[in-house]
Amino acid sequence: MQAPDRRHPAGTCAVAPPEGRRLIRMASGLLFGAALAITAHARAEETAPKIITSHGISTFGDLKYPADFEHFDYVNPDAPQGGTMSFRGVGASQTFDSLNPYILKGEPAQGLGLLTDSLLAGSADEPDSAYGLIAESVEYPEDKSWVIFNMRPEATFSDGVPITAEDVVFSYQVLLDKGEPSYKITLRDIEKVEALDPHKVKFTFVADAAKRELPGLAGALPVLPKHYYETVPFGESTLTPPVGSGQYVVASVQPGRTIKYCKNPDYWGAKLPVNVGVNNFDCFVYEYFADNTAAFEALKSGSYLFHQEFFSSLWATAYDFPALRKGWVKQETLPDNRPSGTQGFWFNLRRDKFQDPRVREAIALMFNFEWTNATLFHELYKRTDSFWENSPMQAEGLPQGEELAVLEQFRDQLPPEIFTEVAYAPPVQGAQQLDRSALRRASALLDEAGWKVGADGLRRDARGELLRVEFVDDNPSLDRVVNPYVANLRRIGIDASNRTVDAAQMQQRQKDFDFDVIGGRFAMSLSPGLELRELFGSSAADAPGSANYGGLKDPVVDALIEQVIAAPDRPTMEARVRALDRVLRAKQIWVPNWYSGQYLIAYWDVFGRPDVQPEYARGDAYWWIDQAKYDKLKSEGALR
Repeated sequence: MQAPDRRHPAGTCAVAPPEGRRLIRMASGLLFGAALAITAHARAEETAPKIITSHGISTFGDLKYPADFEHFDYVNPDAPQGGTMSFRGVGASQTFDSLNPYILKGEPAQGLGLLTDSLLAGSADEPDSAYGLIAESVEYPEDKSWVIFNMRPEATFSDGVPITAEDVVFSYQVLLDKGEPSYKITLRDIEKVEALDPHKVKFTFVADAAKRELPGLAGALPVLPKHYYETVPFGESTLTPPVGSGQYVVASVQPGRTIKYCKNPDYWGAKLPVNVGVNNFDCFVYEYFADNTAAFEALKSGSYLFHQEFFSSLWATAYDFPALRKGWVKQETLPDNRPSGTQGFWFNLRRDKFQDPRVREAIALMFNFEWTNATLFHELYKRTDSFWENSPMQAEGLPQGEELAVLEQFRDQLPPEIFTEVAYAPPVQGAQQLDRSALRRASALLDEAGWKVGADGLRRDARGELLRVEFVDDNPSLDRVVNPYVANLRRIGIDASNRTVDAAQMQQRQKDFDFDVIGGRFAMSLSPGLELRELFGSSAADAPGSANYGGLKDPVVDALIEQVIAAPDRPTMEARVRALDRVLRAKQIWVPNWYSGQYLIAYWDVFGRPDVQPEYARGDAYWWIDQAKYDKLKSEGALR
């Protein structure tokens, strides 16, 4: 089973809310060093820095699409418009009770990103580029100190009120002041935001900040309506549909059950190049179900049309139902070219019992992936070794070249094995649930760490404290994975348990870091940068609701993060990420799980699709309803 993202889904973690809970980062810009010149006159004077004006920005290298591009290569510009796309609602929990994705209160519905546009829009076939959306063009100097967005005067909110520079200023300030605490980390390198005129907004960056990503970060901010939040409290959870800047509005809501978004017929930007062939459906619907069984039965009956399967047992054994045999439902595997994501069981390092890395390694050794994959997953998954699995940023073998040079700066602060041993990977285990060699190694590590086995067979430290480890989750489907793991831990004297709680309690415990071990997955960026501060940085460790689940605080990790953020080019960035990956893996801060490297999808055969799947996306955002296919299935009684 591949778990859906708990907080930071497929993407990354920056500032615009994704389909579920959190913040998706967009690509940022490429900037250059400042230039000075001397005049030919007797009185020397500095010239103004060169200003770059562009239709988009790229963190590294050139933009793929020129200023006069008409649409992205992976869309059908002539795609029919209309119909409804429907999904199962997934994400952080099996329900929702809020339409505000920017605060910690409540569990936001999926799809809320449809309500909001940003100044720039990303491309799904480039790793780090973005193009004008609300902004028609960008300006920035070679010294990287600021960026100006020239906004389209025709842009309006869903209530018809014009979008202005003041709304951008407001969006930045309200997210900083009243948004969830992670915004303070993400936005800390922005010194000020100011409206130069009604349609020109300037972001000025902190002088000593690494500025590679900052123009793109500014361009990724969700643009929120100042006039609306002058009367509506921003910091409160709500089910009242908000005014938005995006192409869709909330059409209907049944809390915890379903939410429907439909196109705003007065949306101003449908013909922009970044929108052509995108969002071809009139409406999107997310259906929520009490459990996975109910959701799968709903798919089989046509209650929703598109499904990504996260459960290997279902994929291997359950896709043999009448609608599929008749060809009404298609089962398909698509390549996923992004980093696989950091799915694992995360230790809460805020707790004393997990401070010793030998304890963490011992606990991790008792998870037998090979047995789990063969017995429970039908051999559909691979073991995750790296935080950047399935990418060139994964550390392998011994450090060398630029990666080694980076690590050498911290040699006296790192364990020697960083330099003398290959990057840590969990050992391959045997076919039995309990691998004897793993048991012996784990027991020895716990003995060394001072956790001795008593007469009752349980381990205690010198103070007599029992070594208890509780796994907590709100998804009962994980029990089949966690319970054998717990049984293995008990065999080495750990008082291990598995607790399933309801969604509301899970959300609160996660925010408050009230857990021993928690399962979670973060989608990792193709161009890692600012989001790393929230994932692994010391500044996020104690921020309520942050993505630093483990509470990692480490000066070397912090320094490596800043070096990644400051990397001047992609090869350097990749080398620095490999160094960071190697150090994180050596610290044993998690029990890495598994990955697929592909999308497992099933859908009712009512869609048309472009010939090309975008390199860095699932691609269904660019599908459309094929009316002939839809009518055929309806005539055959397949769909209601």
